[in-house]
Amino acid sequence: MWEGRALGVRRDVTALASAGLDVVELHQAAIALIDQVVPCELTCWASMDPGSGVFATMTSGVNRIPQQYEPVLASCEYTPGEPHTFASLARRGDTVARLEDKRSTRLNEVWRPLGLRHELRSLFRAGATCWGGAGMVRTGEFSEREVEFMTSVAPALGAATRLASRTAARGTGAPAIVVVARDGTVRASTASAARWRDELEDVAPGRFAVMLRAAAAGARTGTFRARVRDARGGWILFEASELLGDGDGEAAVTISRASAADLLGLLLEAHGASSREQDVCHEVLAGRPTSGIAARLDISPYTVQDHLKSLFAKFGVRSRAELVAKLSW
Repeated sequence: MWEGRALGVRRDVTALASAGLDVVELHQAAIALIDQVVPCELTCWASMDPGSGVFATMTSGVNRIPQQYEPVLASCEYTPGEPHTFASLARRGDTVARLEDKRSTRLNEVWRPLGLRHELRSLFRAGATCWGGAGMVRTGEFSEREVEFMTSVAPALGAATRLASRTAARGTGAPAIVVVARDGTVRASTASAARWRDELEDVAPGRFAVMLRAAAAGARTGTFRARVRDARGGWILFEASELLGDGDGEAAVTISRASAADLLGLLLEAHGASSREQDVCHEVLAGRPTSGIAARLDISPYTVQDHLKSLFAKFGVRSRAELVAKLSW
């Protein structure tokens, strides 16, 4: 019976993806579909920046997690040693996983205080790229049939999330700089940081603090760069690096509106462009002719034209000029 339900949900998700919904709208509708087959007390779905694995959006089901637990739950995703984080599941290539590790902070400090004991996580992939995932929690265990169901519908949810990620509303706002300690505590900031904080708090309470903690953790291993959604469907860019000569491990976090160049890689992946098509697209954006592209990429001019035709079809355009315009909004 579950196979028939999975087929129906995959069809419904495909229809939703074709309706032009943004990510939050898509996930809200898909949560309702999934809950009819795999009911749970609490659920939270996220889309991810495919480049960094950081959550770009978060969407809850009918019942929301109490606000005081949201920062703890979100911080667990960036805590070393926490089992079955979305990032670790993505690295391992898992699609569905049940949380059974009693050392889990989110199990002991979030779910159990709420009377919940079982968590099921599912990742939404399109090809090799992870575009999002779902965390589902309830009092009773998740059956093997439910695990099989989520494994079956996850690819459709991945394809739909990738499609919804193509939308990019424009926005304005002066960039901000925030200096944070190792744990993400704010040490100093420019005045415009308050505006970005308010904007991210509209997405989810505690979202700003969570992003600062993620940026601080990422800066310790090099440089951190992540794109996250705002409340209107636009994109915000977080970049961070450790301060030179600072013995306390402080990092400078820059927050700004993502530009077309910042989103180019994401949009190319969201439209299903192959790695070679992406190379060709970058050359087109640089203004190079077919012969120049062929020489730089060591392919024939005919192959360049084939890649261009494929790009035109994927982006719904008919010329280089239209392609450049679509990627340079």
